[in-house]
Amino acid sequence: MLHVGWRRSAGTRTNQEGKLQKREKSRSPQLKRRKMSVKHSAGGGGAAVCLACKGSCSGYQPHSWRKACITCGCNMVDHAPGGDLEDDQRMGRLLADSPCSHLTAKVKGGGGLRMYKRNRMIVTNPVCSRKDPTFNTTTYDWAPAGLNQKLAMQYMELIPESQRPVSGTVGALERHRQLLSQLPAYDQDPMKCQSLASEEEISSMLLFVKHYKQEVLGVGEVALPGEGGALREAAIQRTAKEAKDRSNSDKKDALEHQDPSPTHCNTTSATSSTNGTNDTAKTEYRCTGCHGDIAKETPAVYAERAGYHSALWHPTCFTCSVCGQGLVDLVYFWSNQKLFCGRHYCEMVQPRCSGCDELIFCQAFHTAKDGRTWHHHHYCCWKCGQSLDTPCQH
Repeated sequence: MLHVGWRRSAGTRTNQEGKLQKREKSRSPQLKRRKMSVKHSAGGGGAAVCLACKGSCSGYQPHSWRKACITCGCNMVDHAPGGDLEDDQRMGRLLADSPCSHLTAKVKGGGGLRMYKRNRMIVTNPVCSRKDPTFNTTTYDWAPAGLNQKLAMQYMELIPESQRPVSGTVGALERHRQLLSQLPAYDQDPMKCQSLASEEEISSMLLFVKHYKQEVLGVGEVALPGEGGALREAAIQRTAKEAKDRSNSDKKDALEHQDPSPTHCNTTSATSSTNGTNDTAKTEYRCTGCHGDIAKETPAVYAERAGYHSALWHPTCFTCSVCGQGLVDLVYFWSNQKLFCGRHYCEMVQPRCSGCDELIFCQAFHTAKDGRTWHHHHYCCWKCGQSLDTPCQH
């Protein structure tokens, strides 16, 4: 029998994680051979050696302003610097102050900072043998939130094996690289930007980030076709709870003296009727991405911003409309009736510097004939500083 264990991780190492790591190390040699070891070096603050250059790069050494390694010249993402803790901290900052903040938790003593409550799924399969029974344990670094055991496994089986975020495999490494590429920290946190030169630019970025968090950002939810009404009801209740938590004591006292029963009952009745009409009565479901059929017994991805009753996707079709990549951890940006990853939504609204890769918030910048943009001081060779209009030896 298949056993699936669930645990929420806030990014900090616990005793249970230590036990899990020991269990991972004690796996059978056959299972270990199926895993890919990701080696790290001491260079570049413990960042991984370049995955593109293989052994020719000794370790990630960041350039002063370009998001690249000065040792080999490859992109920062090719080195996949950081780890689970950094990823969860970055995701916590992204989802905070958004409708997805319920996927985060406050950091004790963190001054209001929030950490991503990343779901990890542990699957244990018994191995029959002549001797005492043994178990093979597979750990997924991430899994969709709020699923039962059967639906969680169904979802993972629909994802190509090379993309499943099984700990220690190519799929887990690719997830980490996509977090860095699709959701760069310098697209959401001014403290991670090196090119903001004035208070006005910082304010412009903060307003930009606040807007997309409130109006565009979302996290996909997995459920069976026809269960959009239940997801919608859960979202309504979650919003109501968050509003109540934000209200002050005077407002709470005023609400306590009112009788909300008639309004509450009518709203619930209307919602239930709507759910029944739009969900359970339907017999066919089509993917918003490929327009193909979605079987009623297979999981689909819903996006709250697209409407729970009007849109759903095959797991492999929940992709960015620009780059075509699967949206990492189901984090999406919904605009013009399309899905985007964070990177391509941001640069659709704001110009991005082709030199430092950061968004441009200054009034004056350089635009080339091919449409690419630069901060004026980054329109140069990143090795010698020569203007790109003048050929150099690099």
